[in-house]
Amino acid sequence: MTSPELTPTRSGPSLKGRALRLLALREHTRSELEKKLARHEPDPDELRQALDELEAKGFICEQRVLESVLHSRATRLGTRRVRQELQAKGVSEQGLAEAVARLRDTELARAREVWRKKIRAAGDRAQREGASSALFAGAGLCGRGGAPRHAMRGRGLITDPA
Repeated sequence: MTSPELTPTRSGPSLKGRALRLLALREHTRSELEKKLARHEPDPDELRQALDELEAKGFICEQRVLESVLHSRATRLGTRRVRQELQAKGVSEQGLAEAVARLRDTELARAREVWRKKIRAAGDRAQREGASSALFAGAGLCGRGGAPRHAMRGRGLITDPA
């Protein structure tokens, strides 16, 4: 029998409680939760078991993380930047491939919308093109597809506000 003084006690909420609190704020991947909760639980097996139970009950879902990131970030960021963000969150390769495919299908339309919102009010053509280039590069929209180039030059896709 162990004495009560030698038995470690956990202060604060349980692992599941901490995980649920994090999940209530926003969707998290399993790897994000592992990183955030590791400092609260020295035994990795207990942490793994708690996360397994939450995943079995549907509280942890990679698909919801993908949907959330795509919904909130795709309108402002390019495919590469969204992919990097998903990678940092620990999304699987299959999930990354699915997200990138969805983003590439809409990249030109998203680039045109960014151009329309951010650049239209700019003054002369040279200023607009310089601002466009800087904006698209900063948002990670300068990918291999050339969507920013098509959006900036028009090519019959958008009219040049003059």
